[in-house]
Amino acid sequence: MERAPHVAIRDEELDPGAITARVTDPRAGAVITFSGVTREVPSLDYEAYGEMAEKTIREIALDAQRRHGLTAVAVEHRTGTVALSEPSVVVAVSAGHRPEAFEGAREIIDELKARVPIWKREERDGAYVDVEGTVPS
Repeated sequence: MERAPHVAIRDEELDPGAITARVTDPRAGAVITFSGVTREVPSLDYEAYGEMAEKTIREIALDAQRRHGLTAVAVEHRTGTVALSEPSVVVAVSAGHRPEAFEGAREIIDELKARVPIWKREERDGAYVDVEGTVPS
């Protein structure tokens, strides 16, 4: 039986352990968790078109779940300010075997970065600057 993907856009810290727990399943021999974290700058600021972002993430997750035979999928993304080394996105998947889990998780994060209406600005010298390729059009 297929489990519906868990998807959330949050303005509070993400908990990778709790997100991973959402995909744990006795049918799964592989659980993969990817955390995208802030690096090289004091913080990033994220803005999202909430309803559309959640809908698009859910579509991406469901497509990957079906294409790769994933047992379960959970995706959460932050909005607001994300400090250095904190996760801004967490993707967790489970599958019967590791190749499917790795492929499914990679597809989800790659599609999320390419298609979801979430924009980021980085802190430089005390001011926020739009990050190229993520500015709303």
